[in-house]
Amino acid sequence: MQIQVTEHARIRMQQRCISDEVLDLLLDYGKKTHDNRGGRIIHFDKGSRKRIQRDLGPDVSGRVGDKFNVYAVLGEDNDVVTVGHRFRRIKRS
Repeated sequence: MQIQVTEHARIRMQQRCISDEVLDLLLDYGKKTHDNRGGRIIHFDKGSRKRIQRDLGPDVSGRVGDKFNVYAVLGEDNDVVTVGHRFRRIKRS
């Protein structure tokens, strides 16, 4: 399944210094939770950080380590709608 990134999300990525590499890692390893509005939020949790370290090694983990507070919102059609940096916990449902 190919996930598309909307123009709005591209603009937010540029404004918030979120690289394509970090977004790819987020989509591959991030934890998905429903936002109760029809979309899903993807973020890095402790388990996903450990999987990145185990699968890709400390080089990649160290290079993107300061970006582990990134999240993305997927719409109903699985397109990335927006991205940002978390400043609060994402509540589990």
